[in-house]
Amino acid sequence: MKRLLVYILLLMPVGLWAQDAAVKKIMEMAREDNRTMQHLDILCNRIGGRPAGSDACENAEQWAVRSFKEWGLDVTLEKAGELGVGFNRAGWWGRMTGEESMVLHFATPSYSSGTRGKQKGHVVIEPRTQEEFNRMRGVLRGAWVLVNGQSGGWGISHGEKATENRRRIIEANAEATKYNREHAGEDGERKRIDTTTPALFYDEMIQAGVLGFIQAATVPIRALYDRDVVLNSDASFDNLPAVPNILLDEEQYKHIHTLTQQRRQIELEFDIRNHFKIGPVTYNNVVAKIEGKKYPNEYVVVGAHLDAFDVATGGVDCGSGVSAVMEAARMIMASGAKPDRTIIFVLFAAEEFGLLGSKAWVEAHKDMLPNISNMFNRDGGPLPYTSFSVPQSMLKEYEKIAKPIQELYPDYDFKVSAITPFKKPTRTGGNDASTFSVAGVPAVQMADWGDPKGYNFQYTEIWHTERDIFNKSIPEYQEQAATTLALMVLGTANAPKQWPRNEVFLAE
Repeated sequence: MKRLLVYILLLMPVGLWAQDAAVKKIMEMAREDNRTMQHLDILCNRIGGRPAGSDACENAEQWAVRSFKEWGLDVTLEKAGELGVGFNRAGWWGRMTGEESMVLHFATPSYSSGTRGKQKGHVVIEPRTQEEFNRMRGVLRGAWVLVNGQSGGWGISHGEKATENRRRIIEANAEATKYNREHAGEDGERKRIDTTTPALFYDEMIQAGVLGFIQAATVPIRALYDRDVVLNSDASFDNLPAVPNILLDEEQYKHIHTLTQQRRQIELEFDIRNHFKIGPVTYNNVVAKIEGKKYPNEYVVVGAHLDAFDVATGGVDCGSGVSAVMEAARMIMASGAKPDRTIIFVLFAAEEFGLLGSKAWVEAHKDMLPNISNMFNRDGGPLPYTSFSVPQSMLKEYEKIAKPIQELYPDYDFKVSAITPFKKPTRTGGNDASTFSVAGVPAVQMADWGDPKGYNFQYTEIWHTERDIFNKSIPEYQEQAATTLALMVLGTANAPKQWPRNEVFLAE
């Protein structure tokens, strides 16, 4: 009987035997040595928030390169682009003093100005008309200005277009005020005065000597970036915003606004350590490769974006993606797998600034695009994978690939089904996968929107806010996602054929 078993094993294809052994090894690591949360801990708590152009983002690139090399992958740093200036954030602190006191809860956008050490000043409500500005000119010096409207996380616009737009509004308001005054009491329509555009006298207030601007922000506070610095090709160390743009807890804002209207004696003090560095500053894609043994010029791409906003530590967006992708790469290498197709792991740069890293990669590798079977991207939260849609002609193959996932994680009821072909998108969307879809590359993702264990995860609570930290990731979900990614990516690399694109996209 033993001789018969040996004979059967000898007749089995060597590659198939090796791949089965690799899958078993990945399953063993999933149970006993899953390091997904270790990667996330380093990324969040040792490196921290990492907008493109920051020292932290550069540190993350170097750490990822070192890790991939240690695991035996072929790694390169591919330049994706440059920013005119870099940015680093340290701490921030603020308080109200005077008739009342309280510690202030606030944030600032990336690439916005900090204070000149601790700066204390009185509070004024921004002027809305030229007449108001003229009346307030003297008290603007040394003041913190409460700006109209609620912040969406962006810095207050301050470029040439914004200045010109404000000038037109100020002129229109002056004309409307004059008209309404001259026709007071008469029947007829009164001309509208713009009362909503924030910081209408932005440039004039800076010239008058204000300390900075304060906007109301919902909690948790969402802090994005100053677009007039990041997206301005002429931005440099010498033409940066001059004063802070503070996003203040809306309840505190309302209270301070009321106190200011009542002319109560209060002052605000801020210490904000936002620092810039001289550019140009390069941002890079980290690209790691496992070369295919049978079809080296056919590819499976696996991605997540390495950059993250720094008002928190990027634990969910996109630490949850980076850590799962890196652990999938480690598992595949440690399993001894020899994939038929080349697997490429890409940690994309500057996704938060407009998918810049994935756009650069696709542009630089146009020759490879027709030979990419599928692009797997993890971005959107630390949830488990529960299903995957695949080409109809490959459904049975993927049902086999999915069995180890179903065995390891029966509680998640992972399923595969056939894709319903869809129209190829013409515009990019909210993540790096869309860059590939627009280029005609299948970028079908495993579904990860369920919360089957009931951890009450809410992505909108965390997305781009101060709560995007390590503790918001869910360890068992993250570990399941990394293992599922490893098995599905390896299975796709070893599938009998490349994904047929006519089973993914509708004919144009």
